[in-house]
Amino acid sequence: MEFKPALNHASDLPLYRQLYDQFAARIRSGELARGARLPATRELAGLLGLNRTTVAAAYELLESAGLIDGQVGRGSFVRGTSPAPVEGVDWAGLLERNEPAAPSGPAGGAGKDVIGFVMSRPSRELFPLDDFRASVEAVLARRDLADILQLGSPSGYEPLRRYLLEDARRQHLAGPGDDLIVTNGCQQALDLIGRVLLGPGDTVAVEDPIYTGLKSLMAGMGAQLAGIPLGPEGLDLAQLERVLERERPRLLVVTSNFQNPTGLTLPLAARLALLKAAGAAGVPVVESDPYGELRYRGEALPALKQLDANGGTVLVRSFSKVSFPGLRVGWALGPKPLIDRLRHAKEASDLHTDQLSQAVLLEFAESGRLEAHRARMLRAGAERLAATLEACREFLPEGTRWTEPEGGMNVWVRLPEPLDAGALLTRAQREGVAYLPGRYFAVSRLEPGALRLSFAGLPPEEIRKGVAILGRVVRSELDGSSQAFEPESAMV
Repeated sequence: MEFKPALNHASDLPLYRQLYDQFAARIRSGELARGARLPATRELAGLLGLNRTTVAAAYELLESAGLIDGQVGRGSFVRGTSPAPVEGVDWAGLLERNEPAAPSGPAGGAGKDVIGFVMSRPSRELFPLDDFRASVEAVLARRDLADILQLGSPSGYEPLRRYLLEDARRQHLAGPGDDLIVTNGCQQALDLIGRVLLGPGDTVAVEDPIYTGLKSLMAGMGAQLAGIPLGPEGLDLAQLERVLERERPRLLVVTSNFQNPTGLTLPLAARLALLKAAGAAGVPVVESDPYGELRYRGEALPALKQLDANGGTVLVRSFSKVSFPGLRVGWALGPKPLIDRLRHAKEASDLHTDQLSQAVLLEFAESGRLEAHRARMLRAGAERLAATLEACREFLPEGTRWTEPEGGMNVWVRLPEPLDAGALLTRAQREGVAYLPGRYFAVSRLEPGALRLSFAGLPPEEIRKGVAILGRVVRSELDGSSQAFEPESAMV
């Protein structure tokens, strides 16, 4: 291969992303033809003076985008696009022009015999199905059922919207100038906010690492993501202020409680400093808070929306983490002019959120069943989080670090250097455990050794077993006893 990538080490764009962009451009243009073999990761790393994990991350993005095939023991080969003319609609060509800019995670899932820490979702075994059936039956018996089954308002099923807005006022979250819209989960709320406020090329300031769904959503809109490092004391305030001054972002999106993927919660001082910096720059804050109801210990902190006296914050929440994710009911609370625009955007997108699901959730809440279920969820979540942290202490080798959240569904693990969590994944799955490598959450800082353990969907005994397997895999690699899972010329 004649092509040698030209990298800018002073750029804010990560080196692995620069590699990906340059290879992708040449594959799409045909300069790198179908079937061409890419250099082995070690070979290219040596040629460019890079860490091998940087090259591996770029190759993994190329494979996720369908541009190359990684063949174990042989190497990585250009898949490319077919140059042959086709009759009719060239779907492959049309879709390639609009392929996702940021793959949200590895394709496929773990097998049924693999203990999966991959999905950040509640356990189906905890769903109170009899209580849910009772709520459904109560709604089906109502005299206004025909109205519930009719087309509704894009603002949401009015009784639920009113219930949520009154609850927000009781919590001092909603001011006199605020309004609320019901959406298909937090994801749609974030999507609508992006549609209304962003244009192609606009910058969005986000935490780094970041939830993959938000990363893909914003990148798909053509937004440029400016990553702000996140640590136990909150966002790196100096970096946030630099981004606010230099990049002039249209939005700042943060997860205030039990952030996905790290499990970290913004301390009160960080919340106040963030609001002060964003307010001075005139940048609206989107507070994504799907996990706030899942606090297992410690004292709850006031929401950014509650602390913001200037009306610059939009709060996004959902029923998905505390009840039934499949019903897809969330909401956004913010200044009325913004909510009005979100309502118009939602009506253009899908008319309204399913009214039957909204009515059932309202009945589930007003009957007291939601609070009883939440209490069970908190007990189970506390047990599962404790099991995860205890297993990490017992089974992960010295030099491993992890976050210790007080709630939520995720723990962020950093393996000892020079281990690469992405390279370890294939062997870990083969031995019976799966997780998400940290590179899927990276914005501008790649942490090769990082991974996310999502514990909420697993019982304590499975958590303990899974972390024990992970510990054995990590120790084995540290001891250098096996290299079979990472062939020198293969992309995994």
